Amino acid sequence: MSNSPIVTAAMLAIGDELLSGRTKDKNIGHLADVLTLAGIDLKEVRIVADEEEAIVEALNALRQRHDYVFTSGGIGPTHDDITADAVSKAFGLPCIHDPEAMRLLGDMYARREMEFTEARQRMARMPEGARHIPNPVSTAPGFIVENVHVMAGVPQVFQAMLDNVLPQLRTGSKMLSRALPCPFGEGDIGSPLAAIQKAHPATSIGSYPKYDGARFSTEIVVRARDDHDLDAAAEAVQEMILALQERRQPTNFSADA
Repeated sequence: MSNSPIVTAAMLAIGDELLSGRTKDKNIGHLADVLTLAGIDLKEVRIVADEEEAIVEALNALRQRHDYVFTSGGIGPTHDDITADAVSKAFGLPCIHDPEAMRLLGDMYARREMEFTEARQRMARMPEGARHIPNPVSTAPGFIVENVHVMAGVPQVFQAMLDNVLPQLRTGSKMLSRALPCPFGEGDIGSPLAAIQKAHPATSIGSYPKYDGARFSTEIVVRARDDHDLDAAAEAVQEMILALQERRQPTNFSADA
């Protein structure tokens, strides 16, 4: 059993293109996978438009409820990339052209023999005093202010930035899980499964329906941070499945009954 504290996180995905469906988000699932393996619980995800007030409101709510907040999107060179401004406003900090970010980008564009335009310089803007998140893919850094980690929306860049952030994070006890196949649909197991969940409050029990074209079945996943809690709840689920199977079996009568 681990005595590590529970560490929680939230994600704020920013961009009109996500809400319109033009862009299909790939960052939420990746973040969830990585944080789960690290023992950090992703508790909440919000998607907001490229609107400063919406970003500020969501960010201020999330950063006070969770140990970490991760944002994606809105730190590029175009006029609607306003995440740096919104984060600065949320923290009451001036948004500046960070000198080190300007140097990194200026050198990169010089090597490529491209003009370091005013639009490209926007990628160096961040709240004053923010710490950089290195970007090995396209140079323009993300940034960290207190418990908020601001990263790019492009999946390849987001993932590279997250790899650089992860070693700095405080992690908690990891969630253990066990998947149990169940030949019954959710309508059959709903009530007994609810009773098992109530009897094992230290666990989280999820049911995921499946349909093979002929019949419904369910995958039941038991999650817990303690081996004993996990084993006890999983055993109760197995007993429930066996009891339902016995009830479904036809009664055999002898020939001379």
